[in-house]
Amino acid sequence: MRSEDNISASVLPRREFLALGAGLAFSLRQPSLAAQADSSRTGFFLIGDTHYLANEQQTDELDSRSRLVTSALINTLNRLPGTVIPEVAGGGTVAKPNGILHAGDIIDSGDKNGKMHKQMQETEWKAYCDDFDIQGIVGLPDCPVYEVHGNHDGPQAVGYAMDGIAERNRARVKKGLGNTSANGLMLSWDWGDVHFVNLGIVVGQQPAGKQKRRYAPADSLDFLVEDLRANVGSSGRPVILTHHIDLARYSVACSEDDPDNRNREWHPCDLQAFYKTLAPYRVAGLLHGHTHVRDVYKWQGTNKKGAEGLNVFNVDNSSHFKSDAQAFLYFELEKDHMLVRECSTKDAWKTYFWTPQVWKTSF
Repeated sequence: MRSEDNISASVLPRREFLALGAGLAFSLRQPSLAAQADSSRTGFFLIGDTHYLANEQQTDELDSRSRLVTSALINTLNRLPGTVIPEVAGGGTVAKPNGILHAGDIIDSGDKNGKMHKQMQETEWKAYCDDFDIQGIVGLPDCPVYEVHGNHDGPQAVGYAMDGIAERNRARVKKGLGNTSANGLMLSWDWGDVHFVNLGIVVGQQPAGKQKRRYAPADSLDFLVEDLRANVGSSGRPVILTHHIDLARYSVACSEDDPDNRNREWHPCDLQAFYKTLAPYRVAGLLHGHTHVRDVYKWQGTNKKGAEGLNVFNVDNSSHFKSDAQAFLYFELEKDHMLVRECSTKDAWKTYFWTPQVWKTSF
């Protein structure tokens, strides 16, 4: 049994899924229905691992494969609002989204050094910003975009893309779209009664004199603690948090002296502190990318995915240049529950289909 089966889901048998594949593959050339705003729903898209890639031979241009698939992703997101979701994926229509969340690895070259790769980073970051403006995308100009950084953006929280994220977050604050951390890398905001926090590659601290973390946590735990205290407190408001690295496989016993921690992308002591920080709050979901596969499960601060715990949604890669298979998640939140569906492609977003499954979680 997949770990995601522990969250309430309606699943179509594989034989029926394969039979339905062609019927659910909607051509992007078909016009979508007019988007209908629904004030009773908070809806948003979660994308991840877009890996914008520049051309190594012509660093001021995007690689042709990357340009095609990222543009096709934009077209898909643009055309979905107002369209019908098939019954095998829960039915209904796609709401006019409150926004788009990006779970990191925005660009591909941010973890590489040298003059060529620095030039590539500039091209990749500019292409992302052109496609995903902080206030919206082509066709959805009132659909704000919020991103976190991944290991391909800047594993030590420095670099061209990191400067760009900080600049975008500070611009969001000026436009009333959120509250940012002192370093500009983290952000929080509200959609309706739901509080959102973008936290970066991992959540943690780098204590003086303790083991160096593989990826710089950039004071994200301090930001989270203070943000939840100030903006949520004892209100019982639901909270959704986004980071890049996956949780369960690094959720082992905390030991600052364990030499294996050097190879772990998320330090176990930071993970335990993160879990304890969330305990008093009503966490609706933890969202991340990184693994290039969809996974939905419950997390109790350990490496076992069980039937109880916090709802975790791991989004697939959404426009990686190396694959025709991509996906993103669509969320709808109501007062005490959340519906999550997956929109997928097998041909780099020339067509798309809804995975015949729906996850309903309460919080």
